[in-house]
Amino acid sequence: MIKTDIIIVGAGPVGLFTVFEAGLMKLKCHIIDALPQPGGQLSEIYPKKPIYDIPGYASVLAGDLIDNLMEQIAPFNPGFTLGERADTLVKNEDGTFTITTSEGTEHNAPVVIIAGGLGSFEPRKPAIEVLPQFEKKGVEYMVRDPQQFAGKDLVISGGGDSALDWTIYFAKDGLAKSVTLVHRSEKFRGHKDSVDQIYELENAGKLKIITSSEVKDIVGNESGNLEAVKIVPKGKDPIFINTDYWLPLFGLSPKLGPIGDWGFEIEKNAIKVDNSLDYQTSIENVFAVGDVNTYAGKLKLILCGFHEATLAVQTAYKIVNPNKKYTMKYTTVQGVNGF
Repeated sequence: MIKTDIIIVGAGPVGLFTVFEAGLMKLKCHIIDALPQPGGQLSEIYPKKPIYDIPGYASVLAGDLIDNLMEQIAPFNPGFTLGERADTLVKNEDGTFTITTSEGTEHNAPVVIIAGGLGSFEPRKPAIEVLPQFEKKGVEYMVRDPQQFAGKDLVISGGGDSALDWTIYFAKDGLAKSVTLVHRSEKFRGHKDSVDQIYELENAGKLKIITSSEVKDIVGNESGNLEAVKIVPKGKDPIFINTDYWLPLFGLSPKLGPIGDWGFEIEKNAIKVDNSLDYQTSIENVFAVGDVNTYAGKLKLILCGFHEATLAVQTAYKIVNPNKKYTMKYTTVQGVNGF
């Protein structure tokens, strides 16, 4: 059981900034996220996309914003449970909450702040009938531990930044035994620098690229593990490639997921909150901030989520420390370590 002051569900920019605001008030936080790294969709979907509406930045790349937020919260040493989806919320007799993840990890705190963005991100899966029986037996939708693929034959499908980034990662320094990239189009959607790199790796003999093709079927061995993929090029005969792993990296689809069954008042696939004070949900001492919430006049902007998180932790302090009075101090006077 992981115990903390605040459980934060969602490691996107708003969830990370919540850690900072809570840290200023000496509140400890632990973050749960289904993705294998912090950053939410900014890290997973468009890390190289420029963002223009963050105060103080004329422009900042999404990935750089996450790096900066991680640096900002480092002094407060938050805990992370990554690569695990928050599945159940239970209110205990003592008033605290227990959240259990998809992997059975239990977390306990008197306050929960949901900063789940658009919800949990579920992988977009190809329409292959036998696919489910090979999940975690050679088919992986995310890279949680790169060492899992060391010395293995890999086939990666996709044409976006995530597919290209992982292809480069595994092929560049020879971590994988072999890497084959399959894309249904001749053109890639990823960043131009990444596209240039994959063709350089192909010319260097470190990567095989197959375009205008799709993986249409998968074959297993006697042990039930993945053995080969069937690739169908447009207008040509199918080819089979033996492989240890197939990574269909087609992006992620946001869904409210299990959170939608926790008993909140839901409106248009978002959690209704009271925006008159602290963005509390219909469950006392559970808050929702960022894109996951809704109220009259709601704007789905990162900077609005920052504001919501700031007010939510003010109330969180009173819940965690009912007998203490909090006096706000300015960081310009006290700095960060002075809190």
